[in-house]
Amino acid sequence: MKLMPIYERMAELRIIQKRRKLTDTERLELDHCLDVNADHCLRLAQLYNLSLMASMTEDKEWQHELCQEIERYGGGLPSSG
Repeated sequence: MKLMPIYERMAELRIIQKRRKLTDTERLELDHCLDVNADHCLRLAQLYNLSLMASMTEDKEWQHELCQEIERYGGGLPSSG
């Protein structure tokens, strides 16, 4: 899976933050990156839950569609905690 540019920037800002205080602009940018990450994780969680529902109702077509969308989002098998 290719790393999204937003994750590269988030890592870069974190490294900078460990060396010095972030500027206001950098802090806003990091907040934006964190928001995008949270939205991405939430959407994947929703897709995994829908996929479980499709499996439980034995709706193979719907589950296949959901798995394709999960792959487009860069998800794989959900972790078991």
